[in-house]
Amino acid sequence: MTDLTIRAACPEDAAQLLEIYAPYVRETAISLEYAVPSREEFASRIRATLARYPYLVAEREGKPCGYTYAGPFKSRASYQWSVEASIYVLRDAHGLGLGRALYEALEACLREQGFTNVNACIACPQTPDEYLTRNSVEFHAHMGFRPVGEFSQCACKFGRWYNMMWMEKHLLPHAPNPAPAKSFDEVQEAVREKYGIA
Repeated sequence: MTDLTIRAACPEDAAQLLEIYAPYVRETAISLEYAVPSREEFASRIRATLARYPYLVAEREGKPCGYTYAGPFKSRASYQWSVEASIYVLRDAHGLGLGRALYEALEACLREQGFTNVNACIACPQTPDEYLTRNSVEFHAHMGFRPVGEFSQCACKFGRWYNMMWMEKHLLPHAPNPAPAKSFDEVQEAVREKYGIA
């Protein structure tokens, strides 16, 4: 997508990113939140993520059309080289390559930081319904993730019980004593120069 720009998010993006996210909360079981967060809460989430991890926005003609971010997989020190990723795109922009572009940019940042594993926890239906299909699982498989486990009927939304599938992708070789991963701030200049992530 030649007209697509990918850049780091900032807390001031909260209102526009909420416009993308809110329908996922209100109308789907892709997000398992029940209530749309406030702009202040969403800005706080962006700020907290950027303290260490990438939070990226895709724009077309200056307007955000999708975003992705990473966060800690688990809090204990042994897990520090693994992250959990999330992605949301405008619902009427599916199939245009936004998701692929965003995840490729996210993975480039994560590799530059020194993270070895990226994980995704994905809601999936036992039988697809009007709130949830298996599209997210299929997208992640297409991006090179593999399923590693599925929890049965562990989340309830809209009166329906949904499974949760964990999928993973290895980004770097697993050295015996890896250096600590860098913060996103430490690699922003490098990813700007190498990958054009503004």
